[in-house]
Amino acid sequence: MAEATVATKPKAKRAPKAAPKAAKKAPEASNTAFAVISTGGKQYRVMEGQKLKIEKIPGDHKEGDAFVFKNILLKGNGDDLALGFPYITGSTVSATITQIGRYKTVDVIHYKQKSRYFKKYGHRQPYFEVRIDSIN
Repeated sequence: MAEATVATKPKAKRAPKAAPKAAKKAPEASNTAFAVISTGGKQYRVMEGQKLKIEKIPGDHKEGDAFVFKNILLKGNGDDLALGFPYITGSTVSATITQIGRYKTVDVIHYKQKSRYFKKYGHRQPYFEVRIDSIN
């Protein structure tokens, strides 16, 4: 019997894979002081010089005012950690209010079919943008 040969196509060469994107590097833990604060029913991990948006703080405040957070849950500097039960006594985080604003509109719609019921309204949640000045 005659042997049949099967012609195969040479494999196409693939393009080399692109180098993976560099991931954002976390700040060095050995020389960076951080704290976990509680405000507005939420918890935030903050470092000096960081800006973050928090819930509106009750009272009469304006941009440029200094503010002190007293509810510190955790404080760390490198290998040293201080944990509060529930808060660390005598520890504070100083911040400055840089902006007072409101988020984009969230549309809320209530609708019931077949009954001609349709209600629509918008909501803009207020916020304070603060810059963390120091962790004590």
